[in-house]
Amino acid sequence: MSSHVYPPASLVEDNAGAWLKTLAKYRQPRLGRSAFELVVTLVPFAIFWAVACISLANSFWPGLVAILPASAFLLRLFMIQHDCGHGSFFARRGLDDWTGRLLGVLTLTPYDYWRRAHAAHHASAGNLDERGVGDITTLTIAEYRARSPMKRLAYRLYRHPLVMFGIGPAWLFLFKQRLPFGMMKSGALPWISTMATNAAIVMLVALMVWTVGWGAFLLIHLPVVLLAGAAGVWLFYVQHQFEETHWSAGQDWRFPQAALHGASHYDLPPVLRWLTGNIGIHHVHHLSSRIPYYRLPEVLRDHPQLAGIGRITLWDSLKCVRLVLWDDRRRRLVSFRDAAGSLRRSLT
Repeated sequence: MSSHVYPPASLVEDNAGAWLKTLAKYRQPRLGRSAFELVVTLVPFAIFWAVACISLANSFWPGLVAILPASAFLLRLFMIQHDCGHGSFFARRGLDDWTGRLLGVLTLTPYDYWRRAHAAHHASAGNLDERGVGDITTLTIAEYRARSPMKRLAYRLYRHPLVMFGIGPAWLFLFKQRLPFGMMKSGALPWISTMATNAAIVMLVALMVWTVGWGAFLLIHLPVVLLAGAAGVWLFYVQHQFEETHWSAGQDWRFPQAALHGASHYDLPPVLRWLTGNIGIHHVHHLSSRIPYYRLPEVLRDHPQLAGIGRITLWDSLKCVRLVLWDDRRRRLVSFRDAAGSLRRSLT
């Protein structure tokens, strides 16, 4: 974890809108660098996947540890797909789209369907009036108290770590993304994207099974996908579910402030930062989503005052799991226990 001392957040708190213009110069990708990033992610993924399969075929069980780096590189491939969705990887719409669609077959994520949902997330992040598309469901304390006991229990189960980071990723990547949920009536594109991705996945699975057999496929590729999916959900979670995140409603919601203060700077160790495509610099990404992920560190280098905004370390992030309800009065996320204590204090 970093030990840097960052300038105080107050230096930029009232200047969120001005940063949009400042960050514009970082939006241009470098074609050669983008191609390099794709190669140095795709090739190691294939190598580690092959090492795991060869190890299984030869009963060399220690070799199955290759599943872990394979899942890490699959996660990084998703980050490239993510940049393609923003049009920031090659900055050529056709090239970005087809790269994203092909990667979506590996990540089990229908590109055009996901891109539309993710755009809605960026347009409404931190807006209490527009929750529900591409977000982790978050209730206010008042909304939670107004629910029936069964619905409260359902919300508690949904927010439980075993569900959120265990069952949830499996449900999302293996089942939910096989149909365009939330966009059933949004035209043909979400359906075409989802069904075409499903068909390509079936063909890829058939090729894998024909090549290595059902056993190897289930023991290698399924864990790789689930581990990468769990890591992806975890990253998305801590990027918005931290104590001092930003939520507002009505005319109080403004995009620059919500982007800068409603997303965290997840300050990871260098290796994890590289494997996750710098997605931890999430507040800058939300403020200017057209910046290629490999240029985000340039922003913090040139403007170190941004590094302290919403900063959480790896250790801090572990404590974010208990934060489940938005406290309108204190304007922060709190735990169920904190919310119950707040209710007791208000009654005495």
